[in-house]
Amino acid sequence: MPARQRLIPARAGAAQVLAGIADGRSLDAALERIRPRVEEGERALLQELAYGAVRFRLRFEPLLRARLRRPFKPRDRDLEALLLAALYEIAMMRTPSHAAVNGAVEAAGALGKGWARGLINGVLRGVLRDPDALSVPDDPREAHGWPEWLAEELAHDWPREWPDIAVSGTARPPMTLRVNLARVTRDAYIERLHTAGIEARPGRAPAALTLESPVAVERLPGFADGLVSVQDEAAQWATLLLAVPPGGRVLDACAAPGGKTGHLAEIRPAPDHIVAVESDPARTERLQEGLARLSAAAEVIVADATETAAWWDGRPFDRILLDAPCSGTGVIRRHPDIKLLRRSRDIDALVQTQARLLDALWPLLAPGGMLLYATCSILRRENAHQVEAFLRRHDDAVPVAIDPGAGRADGPGRQILPGESGMDGFFYACLQASGAGGVASGGAEP
Repeated sequence: MPARQRLIPARAGAAQVLAGIADGRSLDAALERIRPRVEEGERALLQELAYGAVRFRLRFEPLLRARLRRPFKPRDRDLEALLLAALYEIAMMRTPSHAAVNGAVEAAGALGKGWARGLINGVLRGVLRDPDALSVPDDPREAHGWPEWLAEELAHDWPREWPDIAVSGTARPPMTLRVNLARVTRDAYIERLHTAGIEARPGRAPAALTLESPVAVERLPGFADGLVSVQDEAAQWATLLLAVPPGGRVLDACAAPGGKTGHLAEIRPAPDHIVAVESDPARTERLQEGLARLSAAAEVIVADATETAAWWDGRPFDRILLDAPCSGTGVIRRHPDIKLLRRSRDIDALVQTQARLLDALWPLLAPGGMLLYATCSILRRENAHQVEAFLRRHDDAVPVAIDPGAGRADGPGRQILPGESGMDGFFYACLQASGAGGVASGGAEP
């Protein structure tokens, strides 16, 4: 039997998580890899340090590097990460400074780098001796750790809203649920939560509930049986805006991880047939697991949605949901590593992909059908500008005015900015096929 892996303290684990992100891993993937190596009682601290240090990394990096004689070598990236986590702990968690410093020094030993204990101690105590070192910068970009390129684009797109957007990127997101109204009323589920010692308040969307404090999904009554799902309220509006007619045939393109697919299957009357297309086999597996938990039916196809000849059976759809691949800039409060991993050049590639998807899927609409374009982005070139360009290419597409009770009109669609009414940042645009519809107007042959 192999020897049990030696456990490490939370601060050492957080350093390894941050170093993993620097190597290109997502925060979730890096945490999943390290969490089992940390003592169970310290995993909450691991989560707090990892998420917090990622949220504020770009604020603390200049402070740290100004106090280092030379940059760390690549093999010692975990030591830089350890110092960044310690600065977050001292500045934002209000941990007593001696405890944070001593914990970081101990963590250096746990990382197998006892030689760096003096360095860790000296750098942190030097910061503490400077009364201005941890003061909050006046510039929202610096105070909340935004990369320069993204801050500039957001300030250009949303000049009045930019300060609030900057703050939203470091805010703690709420835990919002979607009640399966096909099986239980929202009021009845609120009572079940209350009985379980969990308090919640209803949202604007009919199935939405926001918890007063996040809990593990295992504590949610009926979660394993599909009574409820975790889904931000902004994402829940997709199914409502689609307004699927009774007996309608629906395509959910780019469907994983499957939250919107499951919601489509829950509504009453449910669509006659749901086709969910996803190109990533691993994400498709997660989608199918979610449908199984909900006891929901959908035809799941692993394919590139733009290659319609390979998977479409030629029968038009009454509704198409295109939840397009995007920058994720509307959900940075949930995925703060987006600020570290995303690059400006990535947006150009995403914009091209979104345009290809729109052009490929439009001909699959039935006459008079509707396509809902959705992103969790707040960049106009992915949203309003993208849809405006599509409308210039397709004179048979007519934008439909929508109002989910939040956000603001932006070009042909509706933009919800992060934090508005407690929601994530989302963009929606409803496009209806006029006249003979997309299929009859020269779309791809089945």
